[in-house]
Amino acid sequence: MHQQKWMNEQHAGELMKHDTILRWLSLATFTIGAGMAQAADINLGEISVTGTREETAKAETPATVGSVSDEAIAFTRPAHPSEIMGRISGVHINVTNGEGHATAIRHPITTGAVYLFLEDGVPTRSTGFYNHNALYETNLPQAAGVEVTKGPGTSLYGSDAIGGIVNVITKPAPLEPEAEVNLELGEAGWRRFLGSAGTPVGEGGVRADLNLTHTDGWRDGTEYDRQSTNLRWDGYMGGASLKALFTASNIDQQTAGTSRLSEDDYKNNPTRNLTPISYRKVQAYRFSVDYEKEDADTLLSITPYVRSNTMEYMPNWTLASDPNITETGHNSLGVQLKYRKDFAPNRTRLVVGADIDYSPGRRLEHSISPVKTGDIYTSYTVNEVIYDYDVAYLGVSPYLHLETSLTERMRLNAGLRYDKMQYDYDNKITGASVTTTNGKTYYQESNATVDFSHLSPKLGLTYLFSDNLNGFASYRHAFRAPSEGDLFRPGTTNTSSIDLKPVKVDSYEVGLRGRQGGLDYELSVYHMIKTDDLVTYRDLDPSIGTYTANAGETLHRGIEITAGAPLAATWRLDLSYSYSKHTYEDWVESDTKNYSGNEIPSAPSHLINARLGYAPALLHGGKVELEWERLGPYWMDNANTMKYEGHDLFNLRANYPVSKQLEVYGRVMNLRDERYATATAYFSSGPQYAPGAPRTVYVGMSAKF
Repeated sequence: MHQQKWMNEQHAGELMKHDTILRWLSLATFTIGAGMAQAADINLGEISVTGTREETAKAETPATVGSVSDEAIAFTRPAHPSEIMGRISGVHINVTNGEGHATAIRHPITTGAVYLFLEDGVPTRSTGFYNHNALYETNLPQAAGVEVTKGPGTSLYGSDAIGGIVNVITKPAPLEPEAEVNLELGEAGWRRFLGSAGTPVGEGGVRADLNLTHTDGWRDGTEYDRQSTNLRWDGYMGGASLKALFTASNIDQQTAGTSRLSEDDYKNNPTRNLTPISYRKVQAYRFSVDYEKEDADTLLSITPYVRSNTMEYMPNWTLASDPNITETGHNSLGVQLKYRKDFAPNRTRLVVGADIDYSPGRRLEHSISPVKTGDIYTSYTVNEVIYDYDVAYLGVSPYLHLETSLTERMRLNAGLRYDKMQYDYDNKITGASVTTTNGKTYYQESNATVDFSHLSPKLGLTYLFSDNLNGFASYRHAFRAPSEGDLFRPGTTNTSSIDLKPVKVDSYEVGLRGRQGGLDYELSVYHMIKTDDLVTYRDLDPSIGTYTANAGETLHRGIEITAGAPLAATWRLDLSYSYSKHTYEDWVESDTKNYSGNEIPSAPSHLINARLGYAPALLHGGKVELEWERLGPYWMDNANTMKYEGHDLFNLRANYPVSKQLEVYGRVMNLRDERYATATAYFSSGPQYAPGAPRTVYVGMSAKF
């Protein structure tokens, strides 16, 4: 049984077979384990692996789960996560620099800690050490697929899983010896080598992937390099399946980030970078072992892991107000425990488990004095240490998950998770404050232990209306614990921040999944309320200054549609569409700035990704695809005084298999050479825009051995 499971994993992309659409498989009967009662005849949809940490039919999942298959990744050859993730409705990834990004999933475009990023189900970072660029700490171009659970995480996931869970799935060892080399060139000095090799070993096998990427950057001072590797072993021991995974990424980039320009420069001189001295260096290492023993009606899963994440960076967005160089990082030792028991009556399934994570971390921060030549930052000097502290995070989180069939067609899904978290903070700087060469005073928290505990419930129903129509309704609660920076870096305010509470979210959702003729579709509607959000308050009393408090409430509503159908024997059309509205319900930043009732800035009203594919016989299995990306309008400031009107981008991709061993391909991004912005803001001095890349051409070849 375990060897067959491993063989199935060789085609992990089949778990997410088609981009943004549901392929329903006609099966006569679905049986879970020996001795369990049979369900009604149903068309099972795609399989999801994120919600319950094992394969589960989407037809019995009361949540919207989008996916990108290995076939889609192999065809698109994404240079940046934004080039593939938009195929999932309601998901937008923008470009900051290199592979840096900000994300919008049931939220505005944000760098905030509202998403949980996983690799094979293991968080890439520990709670409290969030990094919005988490996808560049995974090897996405060589992944077997990506799965996104939209909205709050299930009871199996804790802090940060508010807007969604993004799970990057690695490729398993092959059934037969294989190797692949991919070479790619592009404009702005783009060069990328992707190499992969694997072979069976005994009853299992091994696989190695290597990603070497370089670009000079299309804007001034935006050179970028990365080296990434995945090493995976699949095997068996004592009737149990084993998987050992080691991943490593090293990233070195000069960043324009979201360095915005004036409207004139944005339109006429978009290659300018006003902050070329800023940089970011990242090292991320992870090692996990997944032990899974399955019998007729039980499953035991144990996944211990170790992690190391370090980052040194000069944030370009603070050069004018809070210039610094920061070194931060954390190591982790953790384990995921799960036991599942199936019962015959009503196909009942009970899952109990616990996540344990111990992550000691650190922060060392220096003030700097930047030097400008004209309006460009050209150099800097390093000044005093303004923050130097250690902080250790410990999380112990037991959970309970229950599934049962109330009728042949209706299935109940419920869960409860309890998170107990603690930060132990040790300040290495004596005294209450540090005054820098710049004349700024940075306040310090005294040594402290900060505890959080939180209970997260969920409840969902799925209903099979017919063989081709499935619906669901759900309530899910989630939260986000304050990060170490929120708690222990008060900045230039003398107001303590260690009393912050978790941000909380309540989400309500209904959805339909079905097929009519050749049309596959999915529709979901959500209503999500976030309370105790963190607001930066500016007190009129200069002795108090600016501080952060749990004083915000926001409302997030939307509709998401995914559809796809063949138009003819050689043509296919796929569509991902979402409409959303994100508003401040209670948001006061000062005695004179009350934004309650306004729409949140950087929140596009709609997102469209449409793809028209053409695969004639003369291409011998190749394809030409035209993609349309539409980003809708959004406000550029909290006061809702000026809008960015959005943009339309067109991309063209094509591949051609010369033989079974050799394939050539190319893509043209931003085909019409549209001027567009990846980020915007509006100030009293006028609007500012971070320009997106112009028309860019890539060509490559892939050889298999």
